[in-house]
Amino acid sequence: MTESQAASNYAGVFGNRIGFGHRPALLLIDFVQAYFDPECPLYAGVEDALASAIRVRDAARAAGIPIIYTNVVYHTSMVDGGRFKQKTPLLAVFKAGSPMGAWPQGLEPNADELVISKQYPSAFFGTSLAATLTAMGVDTVLLTGLSTSGCVRATCVDTSSHGFIPIVIADACGDRHQAPHEANLFDMDAKYADVVREGEALDYLAGLRG
Repeated sequence: MTESQAASNYAGVFGNRIGFGHRPALLLIDFVQAYFDPECPLYAGVEDALASAIRVRDAARAAGIPIIYTNVVYHTSMVDGGRFKQKTPLLAVFKAGSPMGAWPQGLEPNADELVISKQYPSAFFGTSLAATLTAMGVDTVLLTGLSTSGCVRATCVDTSSHGFIPIVIADACGDRHQAPHEANLFDMDAKYADVVREGEALDYLAGLRG
């Protein structure tokens, strides 16, 4: 099925727009060195997504909204990796202290920006993220990150499930292959989130300034 056929098939059933809310937070999911080091087996060639995410992050800082980063960190024994580690043994590159878990150049968090470490795909699973967003009064989560078909999608579904508006910024998300990237953006936009381009997100953030 072509993209136009899929859109036609979904028309009138899925694809309603929610729109931006009033109290956003920006979530940067798993932008870590493993995906940018060509020597790492998880290298994904997603430098363009990182560049977009940095531009969005800088605009979010200027707008004064909460900014939250996630990374994946395991005990050195991988005992906390569970079935996820069993299915994807390469997750061992995220053992505590590994250089593959470091932030790529340009994305380093400020001291007042929260970092949430996780062991599973969704940034909500087994973490304090939902409670933190609720306490902040957030109604909208701007989603960026890696990978589109994995941790971004899982977090998007949980964002909606926890009652927040998910806004996925397509240019600031990346995957190791274009096909799952595009398919998951299509599906998230149809069923769970509003998928927007970077420019639309930047315009929204600019409107929050002052």
